[in-house]
Amino acid sequence: MTDTDNLSRRRFLQATGGAASAVALAGCTGDSDDGGNETTESGADTEETTAEDETTEVGDNYLRRMNSTMTTLDPIEATDTASGEVIQQLFDGLMNYPNAEVEPETQIASDYEVSDDFTTYTFTLKEGATYHNGDEVTAQDFVYAWERLAASENSSRAYFILDSIGVVHETDDEDAYQPESMAVDATDDYTIEMELDGPFHATLPMLAYTSFAAIPEGILGDIDGYDGEMEHEEFATESPVGAGPFEFDTWESDTECIVTAYGDYHGDAASIDGVHWNISSDANAKYTYAVVNQNADLFSDFQTSQYDPDKVSVENTDDLGRETGTYGPTTSDATLNYEAVSTINAYYVGFNTDAVEKPARQAAAYAMNQEEVVAQIFKDRGTPAYHFTPPNAYPGGAPEYDAHAEESYPYGYNESQLDQARQVMEEAGYSDNERYEFTMTVYESSDTWEDVAVLLRDQLASAYIDMEVDSAPFSTLLERGRNGNLEAYSLGWVMDWPAPDNFLQLLNPPQTDTDLDAPISYLNWMDTDAADTAEEAWATVQDNLAPTDEAEQARNEAYVQMEEANWEDVALLPTYHLLEERFSYDWVDVPQFGGGGYSRQMYNNVELSERDN
Repeated sequence: MTDTDNLSRRRFLQATGGAASAVALAGCTGDSDDGGNETTESGADTEETTAEDETTEVGDNYLRRMNSTMTTLDPIEATDTASGEVIQQLFDGLMNYPNAEVEPETQIASDYEVSDDFTTYTFTLKEGATYHNGDEVTAQDFVYAWERLAASENSSRAYFILDSIGVVHETDDEDAYQPESMAVDATDDYTIEMELDGPFHATLPMLAYTSFAAIPEGILGDIDGYDGEMEHEEFATESPVGAGPFEFDTWESDTECIVTAYGDYHGDAASIDGVHWNISSDANAKYTYAVVNQNADLFSDFQTSQYDPDKVSVENTDDLGRETGTYGPTTSDATLNYEAVSTINAYYVGFNTDAVEKPARQAAAYAMNQEEVVAQIFKDRGTPAYHFTPPNAYPGGAPEYDAHAEESYPYGYNESQLDQARQVMEEAGYSDNERYEFTMTVYESSDTWEDVAVLLRDQLASAYIDMEVDSAPFSTLLERGRNGNLEAYSLGWVMDWPAPDNFLQLLNPPQTDTDLDAPISYLNWMDTDAADTAEEAWATVQDNLAPTDEAEQARNEAYVQMEEANWEDVALLPTYHLLEERFSYDWVDVPQFGGGGYSRQMYNNVELSERDN
């Protein structure tokens, strides 16, 4: 590890490697298409079919959903949204995001206390909460589950507990975690004590992740001291045991997944008998299944080529920015209930500042009209981005986000400024006779991001820039980025915790150095006045991590400094914030979901009435 890795006690650098899929449950995302909906342009008709004819027949009181290909049902292993949605129903932790709102509440914990210095957390568990095998949930189970999170070879989220939260632990000479060294103790059957190496304002929100869920002590043998009652493959695919409102029934890869209501659930017992997911990664098949044939009660994958924004009627917007209304009529002459919220995410064009000169980066910022991109390419299924921090995580919320952008964004707010793009390139010595060249790489399955790149390419042609558009598989794109072999690229980030520092860590210059083993972004942003400002602001954030008003004020000021420093150098060009939408039929009564995204919502409070079809 280099010296720059140790600028703060939370190294964050593992985060990029932790997001293994194109649409990750948290962290880095390629935005497979239109905010995660894998779409094509061929329309609804397709010779590929869903697995509908092969799926299990379930009762009328089962919620019918759609899902993409899942990878695992082990909470510490999952990084994809598809797996995460099912895991959310099966496993409970100390804390939870209720209906995916981002103010955490206790779940299996009945109470908690925090020391005056914010480094010791003591949690008291509910008594009588049980797993699906009938065993009672104990504090020892959490100690075991969190040791797996930190030490198991199956864990994709060790950095959550070791670095993000920063639980006290020991490391070896190579900075690797020493097993069984974490300061997490069960002081009795219902009390857990956790010690941090310093205050962290987002400790409780982090604990709301299913990665921290309880599982029975010793059920797996993938950490020291345990032989295991079953093999990991069995637990992860055939017999997961959690303490959530639903218990596992069936999972057939690329066909279906079924969970059933758990009768002894410690919280609100499910009103439905279970949930049935039809699994397909084909956008046409999903559209046919849900919209044409009305076989899904509640769905989010609405094929963009079939989507008509003029059919959306928003009737109400609440104080959390959640829109509700209707969509329709559909091709099957149905009117759908509609809900949408700008979840905590950001999608952007990143620049390797070693490879793309500042005037060219500024020209790209002048050329891009974020409002036009969202309207024409993403069909208004998002909001224009002018900060990397999403509106509902920005200091002061969306009103402050909008006010700061409208007053201060230097490259044209909701407009393209091609004259300024040409001027900045002319001042750098470029002309029709001396043109500049660079390549932008996009995720190969994303038609929308390719459209964004083509639009930007065409605009920059008049500013003496010849931009080539390339595409690559998501894993290849990340590998090229880590190795410093990208010039410009499209990526996104979804929250690990709902605060600006989760996003702005990508703009801490030392962590963008592609000479590191695992840079968190691929900007190589250093050795400029703006980069120095961003680094100093990040140091201020790290010096003020306590959950106090005074520390929050210091962080908020530093966050804005980092955003403005990025504006100056255009290391990262914010493009849009995804609007997550969900559609349902009248026979479904489901609570609205919040800024954490629909995949973090539990379905025990869903109610069904008689279907029309």
